[in-house]
Amino acid sequence: MTQSQLKVSAAIAEHLGDRSEQQDRVAILTSERNPGAALAIVADGMGGRTGGRLAADQVITTARNLFNELSERDTTLPDLLRQIANEAHTVIRLCALSSEKEPHSTIAALIVKRDLAIWAHAGDSRLYLCRAGRVLHRTVDHTVAHQLSSEGRHAEAEVAAQHYKNILFSALGIKHELKLDINQTHDLRVGDAFLLASDGLWAYFEDTEIASVLDRLPPRDASKQLVAQARERAEGRGDNLSLAIVKLEAPLEAPRFTVPELQVS
Repeated sequence: MTQSQLKVSAAIAEHLGDRSEQQDRVAILTSERNPGAALAIVADGMGGRTGGRLAADQVITTARNLFNELSERDTTLPDLLRQIANEAHTVIRLCALSSEKEPHSTIAALIVKRDLAIWAHAGDSRLYLCRAGRVLHRTVDHTVAHQLSSEGRHAEAEVAAQHYKNILFSALGIKHELKLDINQTHDLRVGDAFLLASDGLWAYFEDTEIASVLDRLPPRDASKQLVAQARERAEGRGDNLSLAIVKLEAPLEAPRFTVPELQVS
C-alpha cells in the first residue's frame, strides 16, 4: 500500500521538566508547494541559558524555511535533510563566534512522502521506527561512549558511559566536523509508527515499552502517556523533554454512491 493511500496521523509534545528554561524545540511541518510530504523534527539545545534555546530555534527555523521551498517534483530529500543540518550548523557556529556562548543542538528529522520515509540525526536525540509492537530501527547516539565502544575500546567506553554519558562528538554547532547519519525505507505499512525524542524522554524507557505504546495508542494518546511516565520516573530531576510521533493508518473508506437504474415504460 503506497503512502498516497495511507492516512498520516501525528502529534507533538514538550515539557519543561525540572529545568528553569525550555531548550528543546519540536515541530511537524507541511509545505503548500508539496502537499504530499510532512517533516517532523526535534532539536535539543545546549550551551547555557538562552544559548541552547537559540540553537534549537535555529534548527526549526532553518527546517521550516527550506521545507517550504521544497518542490513537489523534488526527489532529493536526502540532500534537503543535509542542507537543513549544514545551514543550521553554520548559523549556530557564527552565533558562537559573535558571543561568549557555545551553543549546540541535536537534530532528529523525518520526512514522510508517499511510500518513502527518510530520516537524519546528529547528537543523542533519537528516532525509533516501530511495527507491530517491535522496534525495527533506532538511531545510534553520537556520544563519546558509543564511539569508543564501536572502536572496540570497551573499558574506556564503560568509563565514558558512567562519567561522560552526555558528551557528544557530533551536534549542530560543534567545533569539529559535523557527522550526520541518514537512513530511509520504502517499506511503509499500516500501523508503522515513528517516534522522535530528546534524551529527556527516551532515557526513561526500554525499546519494548516505546514500541508497545506506539502500537496500542493513537499519536495524541501515546504522547500523553509517554510524557506522563517520563515525568513520574524522573522523580523531580528530569530534563527538558520533547517528542514527535508520526503513525501510518488505514485510510477512511470513501462513501460509495449507487445510481438507481432508470425504469422506462
